Amino acid sequence: MTAPKQRPKYYDLNLLHLPAPGIVSIFHRISGLLLFLVAVPAVLAALAATLESESAWNAWRSALANPLAKLALIGATWLYVHHFIAGIRYLLLDLHLGVHKAPAQASAKLVLALGAAVTLLIAWRVW
Repeated sequence: MTAPKQRPKYYDLNLLHLPAPGIVSIFHRISGLLLFLVAVPAVLAALAATLESESAWNAWRSALANPLAKLALIGATWLYVHHFIAGIRYLLLDLHLGVHKAPAQASAKLVLALGAAVTLLIAWRVW
């Protein structure tokens, strides 16, 4: 007798079906990765370039006046803000504060709301 065929597994990668803590977890990992691999090296390179001369400073200043550059800065701001606030949430969870289902969902929704609100506040100021 032959073994039944193994059917392929279907993984639903749609984030809309995840609960809020799952979304916060995935965004925390993605934001940490992007901050480490992209944002921090870019900020360090920009800082090094702007400290070279006044003309380099003015070149960066005019480049950051571009609306696309401002959108990139707002995106980097969200990465940092979300990662920071979610990190505080995870520290509290490590201290066994808010680990039950209802408080965990409420804190995850708070992280998402605060991340969006702080980013919008900074975007309003930058734009």
